[in-house]
Order: sequence, then C-alpha cells, then structure tokens
Amino acid sequence: MLFESNKLVLKKFKGIVFIFFLKDFKNVKTCGLFLFVLQYLPPTTVNTTKRLADLRLLMPAHNVSAYIIPATDAHLSEYIAVRDKRLTWITGFTGTAGTAVVTNTKAVFWTDSRYWIQAERQVDCNWDLIRDSYVSSIVDWLIREIPEEQQIGVDPFLFSIDTWNSYYHPLEQAKRTLISVPQNLVDEVWTERPPPPSEAIERLPDYVIERSWQDKVQEIRKQMMEDAYKPTAVLLSALDETACKCVHAGLRSRFSNSALSDAVALFIPLQVRDAVAVIQLLVWLEKSVPKGTEDELSAAHFVDQKRSAQKHFRGPSFESISASGPNAALAHYSPNNETNRKLSVDEMYMIDSGGQYLDGTTDITRTVHWGVPSDFQREAFTRVLMGNIDLSRLIFPPGTSGRNVEVLARRALWEVGLNYGHGTGHGIGNYFSVHEWPVGFQSNNIALQAGMFTSIEPGYYQENDFGIRIEDVAVVVKADTKFGGKHYLTFETVSLVPYDRTLINTALMSREQIEWLDAYCQKIRSEVVPELVRQGLKEEHSWVMKHTEPFVSGSILATASSLTLTAALLSSTLLQRLLF
Repeated sequence: MLFESNKLVLKKFKGIVFIFFLKDFKNVKTCGLFLFVLQYLPPTTVNTTKRLADLRLLMPAHNVSAYIIPATDAHLSEYIAVRDKRLTWITGFTGTAGTAVVTNTKAVFWTDSRYWIQAERQVDCNWDLIRDSYVSSIVDWLIREIPEEQQIGVDPFLFSIDTWNSYYHPLEQAKRTLISVPQNLVDEVWTERPPPPSEAIERLPDYVIERSWQDKVQEIRKQMMEDAYKPTAVLLSALDETACKCVHAGLRSRFSNSALSDAVALFIPLQVRDAVAVIQLLVWLEKSVPKGTEDELSAAHFVDQKRSAQKHFRGPSFESISASGPNAALAHYSPNNETNRKLSVDEMYMIDSGGQYLDGTTDITRTVHWGVPSDFQREAFTRVLMGNIDLSRLIFPPGTSGRNVEVLARRALWEVGLNYGHGTGHGIGNYFSVHEWPVGFQSNNIALQAGMFTSIEPGYYQENDFGIRIEDVAVVVKADTKFGGKHYLTFETVSLVPYDRTLINTALMSREQIEWLDAYCQKIRSEVVPELVRQGLKEEHSWVMKHTEPFVSGSILATASSLTLTAALLSSTLLQRLLF
C-alpha cells in the first residue's frame, strides 16, 4: 500500500501503481485481478475463505453438491440468537433476510433490495451477490449449476413445509434432489459458536394479562371444533405463538419478548411516553450536532437511555437504525465501530428505533436535517410525507387488504419517478414482536380489521448520499363517513413526534394533506405536552410548541381556537372508535 485516504487508495503491483477512487469513504469493494483492477475490501467485510473451505470439506461425506443456508433458526424467528446466525457467520452479512448457497467451486448470496448496498459492503470477494430474494431464483441457479442426479443439502429444522416444497418439487422435476442433513454443516465448522441464551423466562404481571392461558387454549379448541377440517390438534412451533397462547411468559431474545396482553389501548400512555424519549433525542441532537461532538452510535445509545427512564420500559424492540448521510441509504443499516459516522449539519440523519414496554411495543422513524437541505432532498422528503399522509387518512370498507391500498403511500413518489424497495408497513405486537405477522400491506397479509396495529413507513433512498423514511404506528379504527357507511374503517396515527419542518415543502401538498398535518401537530400538543410538563421537561416543551405550529395560516385548523380544537380531538376517544 503506497497511500490510502477516505477518497482513494494507491497500490503498487509488479511495479505498476494503481489508483482506486472510492465513492463512499472506503465502503466500495473491488474484486478480481483483471485489467487494472486489484482486489480491495472495505473494513466492513469478513474474510470467509477458511470458513468456506472447511464447509466444503464436509460436503462430500454427506453426498451433497450444494448446501443451502437460510437466515433463520429452528423456530423460523426473525430475531435470532447469535449462535443461530449461521448466515452471518458464513457470509459476513448481518441483515435479517437472505439465503446462501455453497457449492464445491462457488458461493452465492441472495437478498432483497433493502440489503443490496449493505451486502456489497459486508460480503467479501468469495461471494457472488444476486439481487433477488425469491426461491425460484435460487432454484433456477441450482438447476444451471448442479448436474442432474446430484443432491442439494439443507438443515430440515430451518425450513417450513412450504419452503421445503418450493425447493423440492421444481428440483425433483429437473432431476436434482433436495435432501435433509439433520446435523447442520455450518455448526460443524463453527468452532467458536456461542452457547444458547441463558436469560430467565419472564412472566408478565397479572395486571397486564387480561386472559389466562386456559382461556386462550379454550379459544383454540373452539376454533378447531368450528373448522371444516375438524383438526384434532394444533402444532405451535414459533416462540411467540407458544408464549402468547400457552404460558404468558417472555421467551426472551434481545429484541422480541414473546408475551403479550391483549389490550389494544396502546395509545395512552405508552405512545406518549415513547414520544417523550424520541423528542428528547431530537432536542439534544439539534443542540449537539453543530458542535461536531456526536455520531451515529452516541445517538442510538442516547435514545435507548431516554426510553429506559420511562415507565414500564423493558428494552429496545430492535437494534436502532441510526444513520447519517450515505449510511441512511441502507434501509436497515445499524452502526458499528467500523461504519460509525459523525453527525453533521450538512447531512440528513435518519433514526428508526423502538421500545418494549409492559403495556406495548413501539416503532418510529424520523428523518431530519440540521442545515440547509437541497431542493431535491426537500421534495423527496415531502413526497414521502405525502405518501404517509395519503395512506393514513384513507377511508376504506371492511375486508380491505393492505396490499390493495399501499400504492397510496407510493403515489406521490411515483409521480416524479421515485420509489422505495421495502414494504410499506408491518404489524406491531403488544409487548411482543415488533414485526408481527399477519398484519400489514404485503401480499400474504390478512384483511385489515378494527383494532389492528400496523406501521406506515414509506421512504426514499439515494444510494451513497442520503435516506428518508417516515414511520408511524397506526391503529385501524371505525371511520365517520358522510352517508354513514356501515363499519367503514380508517387509520388513527398513534406515534406522536413532529416531522422535521425544514424538510417540508407545503407548496407540493394538497389542502387535505396540510389539514391532516396540522391536525396531527395539534394532536401532539394535546397529548404529549401535558406529559412533558408533568416530567418537568421545559426545553422539550418549548421545542414541541415550536415544531407544531400550524403550517398554513387561514387553513381550517389553523384558525380554530386551541380550546375548540382540543375539544374536537378529545370528543371521540380512540377506544370509543374501536367499538362498532
């Protein structure tokens, strides 16, 4: 190495000096030895050469020509223990979704668009990245690469019946065989694999539990009797199913507490308390960032600390996505010592975080800019906000599926040729999994019903530059319609943190969108300000009042008196709206 900086690397090879310009602070890898390109690996990658070699040595003994490694555990969990992160260990990739295939000569990794940039940063040159996440893509590759009559091995404990069949049948038709290898081959070569988690199981207090486990088991038996197939047993394999239906205890992982109360009234006081912590973070950053003293990690730690001071807090609901500048272009980035960036008034900053409380689970994302954003950044942010508002204010008939309405969150972006590559929202548990299936806006989600909690989180990501996401938790409630349509529904936003006014261009927004935004700001005042006063947070109180001023003087809500507006907001409470 002759010279290295944040922008370029100079290397000498056989008397020739090669210059590499790095687009993103040493995060771009170069693989291969062809023409004038030498291999360069950013510090975010893991050397997997020996791991792959050791794994390949085991494959002949099991008579397999390829081995498939998914990103889950024996319970098909989303958040898994470190000892179950086999995909991370073999590839270096730390995201939650992906599949690896290892053959005698190749190693290939598949993941969806949320993680493409992250995978490029973390996976070394032993691996080929395929920008796809569908099983059909993996099967097609296997059929091309593996000769007929050969076998492909998998750990059967890491595959659902549906996933097994989606591999097995097309491979069988192509004269390749998927076989079970009960002893996981990655475990065989992972010599320093961590031990199982040893945290104690936590039982929820009686005042949180509204139904006994006996009541829930009886409900299951009732459904079995009413089912046309007349099942005689129900198999519960997921940790959250088991804990929820049977034991009311937290089978604790780091971010998922598989226990819940069935109460739907998360709005007060849970969301208010959580909003206080996020507001404390934004106030602190607004003061500290111009001094150049804070970074992504310190911001993530700060919001966790502030949440921990709130009543009933039990821990974060997931690892905070604290991302500045180009790091925010990675939709699910989390900072570490190698990637950590200083926060700057010249860059956008995105914080996606949440908490686990005895009375519920939170998940909220805010994007801010402390300096002067570009016109493009303001328009992109405003259009993301417009999408959030358009979906949040939608009125829809009962039985509507989320997949049929999520286009509203994208419409403002589509109009100018922009989009985002992740889902628009997911179900939210109640002191439970922060990503709770089957609620949400995906094709496999069930129809929306009153009382369901979901996130609404459109975004936009400019590679190697910035990322935007605006995420709120919303609950499905009964809608008031002009002609009294029976049981029509809408969303009630329950996250209560102001959006960054610096990034909002109201000239792009419709009157209805601005009125919704003003109503939301007034709702924050009526719900959060009393709690800030109660906790003695004078600076945060002033900040909220400043950031919830009406956007357009003369609008319907801007001219209403505070007393009248507050009365209107409180006249029909959230719990009343949940009842038909």
